[in-house]
Amino acid sequence: MFNKILKYFNEDIAIDLGTANSSVYVRGRGIVLNEPSVVAINAKTGQVLAVGEEAKKMVGRTPGHIQAIRPLVRGVISDFEVTEQMLKYFIDKAHKKKFISLSWPRVIIGIPSRVTEVEKKAVEDATKNAGAREVFLIEEPIAAAIGARLPIQDAKGNFVIDIGGGTTDIAVLSLGGIVTSQSLTIAGDKFSEDIMQFVQEKHKLLIGERSAEAVKISIGEAVPFREKREARLRGRNLATGLPEEIIINSDDVRRSMEKSLNQILDATRATIEATPPEILSDVMSGGIYLVGGGSLLKGMDILLAEATKMKVKLIEDPLTAMVRGAGIVLENLDELKGVISETNSMAMPK
Repeated sequence: MFNKILKYFNEDIAIDLGTANSSVYVRGRGIVLNEPSVVAINAKTGQVLAVGEEAKKMVGRTPGHIQAIRPLVRGVISDFEVTEQMLKYFIDKAHKKKFISLSWPRVIIGIPSRVTEVEKKAVEDATKNAGAREVFLIEEPIAAAIGARLPIQDAKGNFVIDIGGGTTDIAVLSLGGIVTSQSLTIAGDKFSEDIMQFVQEKHKLLIGERSAEAVKISIGEAVPFREKREARLRGRNLATGLPEEIIINSDDVRRSMEKSLNQILDATRATIEATPPEILSDVMSGGIYLVGGGSLLKGMDILLAEATKMKVKLIEDPLTAMVRGAGIVLENLDELKGVISETNSMAMPK
């Protein structure tokens, strides 16, 4: 009876700590939050003013002494202390409905494939300082594949491409591990940067990150479609310094992202070339599975299918695949412990 009570109050969690958005899964409850990975800080006092959705609203709209910071860049921690504050906010918010906690939670957290040991240690330390009793790391392609319900523990090849905000992870999986992989710092955020640069160079118009992202979502495409779509963009003319509005079309947006898309294609081909023949045979049969928010770019599945000559499937709800997979591991920790790595040290929070 006591063990059941303990399990109720000690809610372990899984976190998809993304460059653009972070999601939290609580054991026994499912996904409880999905918010932007943004923290607003008062630069004069160092005080955290807002985290997540409220902080994102401040991006590009704050006075000089307030900074809206993304503490993760290209999938890795760039600001340790701010990341720690953001994680603490997520952990506290995930448990806000409970009036008591008998111990600090265990946390499973996703990391890009091919991160360095230093980068892994930074994630572990930030998570422990934020309130975790124990930290387990899981590589994002593995978590995403589990979230897509792929049979990665079988002796069968599974091909996953996870296009997130900061990184694209391309991996072939079998027997619960990664056979071969590529990790690029080119993903959804880079697509938005490409649009900003294109508009600046061609139209001499300076636009913000939010405007570029909105255009990418509304008319962005990876391949040309018969219907050409248009969107309005407002910004500052770099020649006159005055506000200006232009109309940009889907062909322009696609061309602006072309170089980045080709790099993803090149990395995908390189992964295929490095895959053992027997496993490649499985992949040819099962196809390639697309996950992550960046995979929602219109026509991304068509572009990859044309480049690889294989079936490409966009999984259902690709945005939450990674956190769903980490949640499945959390719910079945004894069975799936082989796909994660536990940190060597334990730290009680301050």
